[in-house]
Amino acid sequence: MRTVIFIGTNKSGSSYEAIKAAESMNYYTVLLTERGSFTDKRLDFPHVHLMKLCNINNIEEIREVINGLIGQHLDIYAIISFIDPYCYIASVLAREFGLKYFSSEAILIMLDKIKSREILAGSPYVPFFYKIDGNTPFIKKSLEEKLPLVLKLPVSAGSKSVYKAQTYWQYKNIISEIKRSYPNELILAEEYLEGPQYLIETVTINHQVNIIAIIEQELTFTGKFIVTGYKMILEHDTAFYQPLKEAVHFIIDKHGIKDGPCHLEIKYAANEWKLIEVNPRISGGAMNLFIETAYGVNLVKETLKFILGDTPDFAYKYKKETFLQYIIVPRAGKLIKVTGKNNALYSRGVEHVYIKPKKDSIIIPPISMAYRYAYIIAAGETADDAMENAKQGASQIKFHLMQIDAYMFSQLKDSEQKLLSSAEKNKFYLDKTASLFNNFILYDQ
Repeated sequence: MRTVIFIGTNKSGSSYEAIKAAESMNYYTVLLTERGSFTDKRLDFPHVHLMKLCNINNIEEIREVINGLIGQHLDIYAIISFIDPYCYIASVLAREFGLKYFSSEAILIMLDKIKSREILAGSPYVPFFYKIDGNTPFIKKSLEEKLPLVLKLPVSAGSKSVYKAQTYWQYKNIISEIKRSYPNELILAEEYLEGPQYLIETVTINHQVNIIAIIEQELTFTGKFIVTGYKMILEHDTAFYQPLKEAVHFIIDKHGIKDGPCHLEIKYAANEWKLIEVNPRISGGAMNLFIETAYGVNLVKETLKFILGDTPDFAYKYKKETFLQYIIVPRAGKLIKVTGKNNALYSRGVEHVYIKPKKDSIIIPPISMAYRYAYIIAAGETADDAMENAKQGASQIKFHLMQIDAYMFSQLKDSEQKLLSSAEKNKFYLDKTASLFNNFILYDQ
């Protein structure tokens, strides 16, 4: 059987849509996962034909599993991942097994934010940065001249280990907190930039960069930088975006990407384009569906076609003003129910509604982008109209939460207690006038 092996996936979003796309192209889909909860709930993954539980951080173990699949007479056509950090492992193994592969060394650089900054050093596209190790001095006066700073682990993803230090004491405390959890890791410090932030989705083929989408991001600062809104930029062949496109081509070339997908986050600050980060895959969550809604292009499917040796088609089928709105909550609790989904779905312009958590889940304020709990994709006559439609649809969704008291906390799993403790440390800085505060109802015990 013609087989595509996927290393890792999420339950939904771009990575799982890639599996669905492979099935629609009549490939046998194999998922390698380390998550026992996936194998326990096998029926939740109907598009996965074979699921194998293994340590996907161990390339030797994955290699053994793949050899076993070949021994079972599966004809492997592709090995791929749409999840950090497995993009690199998938690329190395694809090359090893004689399959088409993405640029492995470029992926490795993209997965390390310090290396990514260093190869751009001296260019106009890199913000001021330095790396912190155990010998880096805390000199109060010189630090205060650089503040505010953004501090992050070089391998962080989805805003998980990204912090903003506005004062000297915040800086010291954040460094200490990171060092407690990751004592041997370097820390990247870089200037905090004010200005609009853009997401650029690309696929490079034989050094030819295809810019699939340019999207303006709406950031919500909750103690972490959480993207809660995405506005598709339909008309990006303008003078304003031309320098952005030049920056994208330069950055991709400097990283050494010959073949493969990547998305970049770039900020427009003080009339300059500055790289925030670059990642070797399509953005997760609703991004693939968002692009398909706006342009009729299924990006994960076209990426798969390329890695399978076919010719991808990135041509827009149409252009539709589209906005993607995520929902987050400012308080923790145990989920009783979610209401308003149908109201949202039938709201003006709304095309897709997705609710992530199940009943009895622990819901927390976002400590990373993984804790965005729902999304709405809406279209409109104009960009502003699409945004208004998405936000109006989102306002219909209500998360009904039970407040967690000391006794309930003691009954939770260790992982759930850690989540709540992390959320408590990460104070919610969202302006109380924001509409996102209307998406939850909290009940006392």
